[in-house]
Amino acid sequence: MAIKDVTDQTFKSETAQGLVIADLGAPWCGPCKMIAPVLEEIDAEKGDQMSIVKLDVDNNPETAQQYGVMSVPTLLYFKDGELVDQSVGFKPKEEIVSIAEKHV
Repeated sequence: MAIKDVTDQTFKSETAQGLVIADLGAPWCGPCKMIAPVLEEIDAEKGDQMSIVKLDVDNNPETAQQYGVMSVPTLLYFKDGELVDQSVGFKPKEEIVSIAEKHV
């Protein structure tokens, strides 16, 4: 699969089914740039088990506000549309996968 860019309008529908990691970040954010290739790797290796979406909080403030996102990057983990976990800041690949796999 591929990491899909989402907006405030498409966020709910894109996180409604299966296990989804939502990457809430911004183009100017250094740790967001660092986490991007990590998420690409996870997508390449685990894309059959989970999907990843990316939301720019500057252009889509409603979703960030709804989930109380104060710092980026924030990863929100959804299982069938329900928020089941979250992490803030850069995390290594193993930690992201470990959090996600708790909810497979």
